Formats: sequence, structure tokens, C-alpha cells
Amino acid sequence: MTESFVIIGDGVAGSSAAETLREEEPDADITVLTDEGEALYNRILIKEFAKGKLPEAPISIHDEAWYEERDIDLQLNTHVVDLRTDDHEVETHEGEVYEYDKLLLSIGGTPQQLPVDNSDADGIHHFWTFQDARAIKNGIEGADGGVIVGAGLLGIDFAAICGEQEVEAKYLMRGECWWRYALSEDGAEIMHEAMRERGVEPVFDSGVDHFEVDEDGHVEAAVDPNGERYPADFAGVAIGLNFNTELVEDTPIETDDGIVVDEYMRTNLEDVYAAGDITQFHDVILGERAQNGAWGSAKEQGTIAAKNMLEHESEGFKWVSSYSITHFDFPFLSFGHPTLGDDEVERKFGDDEWRRLALKDGKIVGGVLIGDLAPQSAYKQLMREQVDVGAHKETLMKREFSVEDLEQEAAAGE
Repeated sequence: MTESFVIIGDGVAGSSAAETLREEEPDADITVLTDEGEALYNRILIKEFAKGKLPEAPISIHDEAWYEERDIDLQLNTHVVDLRTDDHEVETHEGEVYEYDKLLLSIGGTPQQLPVDNSDADGIHHFWTFQDARAIKNGIEGADGGVIVGAGLLGIDFAAICGEQEVEAKYLMRGECWWRYALSEDGAEIMHEAMRERGVEPVFDSGVDHFEVDEDGHVEAAVDPNGERYPADFAGVAIGLNFNTELVEDTPIETDDGIVVDEYMRTNLEDVYAAGDITQFHDVILGERAQNGAWGSAKEQGTIAAKNMLEHESEGFKWVSSYSITHFDFPFLSFGHPTLGDDEVERKFGDDEWRRLALKDGKIVGGVLIGDLAPQSAYKQLMREQVDVGAHKETLMKREFSVEDLEQEAAAGE
């Protein structure tokens, strides 16, 4: 009997799952339901489009014909409004009902809105979808001044967009540095200086108390909690995601700021899986639950979920994620979980070169590299293999570090 698979969400997790299912099960019925109006596109490149560096065409990954060629039923502009796990059914906003043998939830999140007055005014942008990128590009091109809120990996995209479009902006940060949970002030200052060189000024111990709007309802200024007023007709807000768990609230599916899954991407229901940003997954490297929204991680989760939907426990998810920033004259890369751990080691090598590793129980759980990315493969290998490096922190910070350095040090100590 032919199995029926329904996938909710056509991001890279959902799409890679559909592709894997079709490769492994040529006769299966596969349906992909998405509320977006276009098929899979590259979320990494939409920031380059918003900066004006790329046209739209290279950003699309799959068109509708790609799904037709693989006999995958793609339904765009489709909102799933009800999930009935007992009946193995999902219902759309048009009343269409899809039955499934196995279900994959790759439903992601929605950008958080600042809980302040006028946060929904015209000219205030969030950055998640291709439609968001189009709106940002249109808004920034005619802007006189900008304000950015959210001192993390998405917020800095707004800083780069303002810099590329030559719009002077204030970057309002609650703490004393950008991405303060993963960087020390030494590392963050490299990023601050790069922003300043592009006309974006970091403002520390700040934030937004409220926005001011003109008589047409368009943003004209942000006022911070200290009473400082920053004129701006463009604002970018990137303070995190609200995970789209509303669909499963009235089901037995376990949630915890996301959908809880095991290392096989299965929820607490044997016929329901989840992948991508929405998952609180069991990280076999950390030995605890984790969440990670990086592109590569989501793609791998979709693939692993599909394999286990076909044969449960056939392959576990073991992944060291990476996130890179290419906005500046030097490279930047974070990997793993750089905001976690109970110990750390860092070193600055030059004006544009710095690195930091986060350790837990003596093992690497994440890190950040600025300027020189060469050691990343060695660090990721040690993290995957869960090697105890707690007694070798100085060696880890050697400029030309390799795994062989640890092996030689261990041999010398015998």
C-alpha cells in the first residue's frame, strides 16, 4: 500500500525532506503545504538582494516545475488551520483535508515585534522572508536615516544593508557590545569598528522605549529608555522569533519554546516529525536539548527526518552548525552553540582577527572566529568527537592550530 506523507512548510527543511522521501520512496504520495507564495529560495542570499548586490533570479532554488517533475504536490499560499493527530488529518484555510501516514512539521517561526508603542508603523521592518527582503530594499532606497534594534546575527544584516545603501543609522543595543552572549568586548569591537566605517553607529545601553510617527503613520524617530531621540524614517527590528507552535497547541504534541523531538526528529507521537527552526532537538553532542536555526542544520534535519519517517531510528542527527557573515572586509563565522558552556578561552591576534571557544565539561560546544577561519575544521572535529580539551586551552589558541598539535602535546606528556 502506498504511503502518504504530508509536509507543512517549504523552507529548506521541508524541501530537503520532500526530496529525500521521493528519492527513497518513488511511489509515495508526497504533499507540501506552505503559506508562502513562492517555492524554496535561499534565505542566506536574500540579505544580499536587500543590500542591492544581487537580483532576484539567483535567489530562487526551486520553481514549481521542480516539484512537478518529482511528482510532489506543492500547494502555495496554503494556511493549515487544523491538525487532527488522532485522525491523521490536516485541514487548510479553504477546507481542504489532507490525510497522512506520516507528517513533518517544518513550520519555523515569525519575527518578534517590539512590545512598544507604534512598533507596527510604516517603515519598521522585520527580516525573515523574501517578501520582507523586497520591502526592506524598497524602504531603504529612499530613506534618509535609520535605526536598528537587535544585537544579534540578524540585526547585523540590517546594519550591512544600511551601510551598503549609504543610509546613516544608529544601532541601538541593550548591552555594552554586539552579540554580548557570544563575544567579549575585544571581539565585538572589531565588529563595531566595521559598522562605523559604513556609517552605522553602535549605541550601547540603549534600546527602544517607543517609536514616533508622522501624521501619515510612518516612523520618524525612535526614543530609547534614556529619553534619547534618534530620527529615522527606516527601522530594522531583529529581536528573535516566536515559534509557530499555534498549530499544535490543541494536540498531544510536546512543545517547549518549539516542538520537542528526539535525535531522529520524531515528536512524542510516532507518526509526527519536525525539522528546522521549530525544533527543540536532542543534541547528541551536547547531551541535552538544543535549538539551531542555521541553514545547514535545517537542511540536514529535513533529510534525517525523512529517512526516519521511512524507517525509524535509521539515522540520527549529529551536526555542528555554522553561520557566516560576509558583510565586511574580514570573514566572521560562528559554529555550534557559542552562547553555551561553563568555560571559555579567547585570544585577539590583530585588529581584525580574534577567536573564542565555548567549553562545557572541558569539551568544545561552540565558537566564534573573526578574520582567520582556518582552524574551524579542527575545532568542529574536536566538537563532533567530544574530545576533552580543557587542559589544553593555550594550545587551542595557537594561531595555526591543528588537531595534531593536541596529539603532539599529549604524546610529549606521556
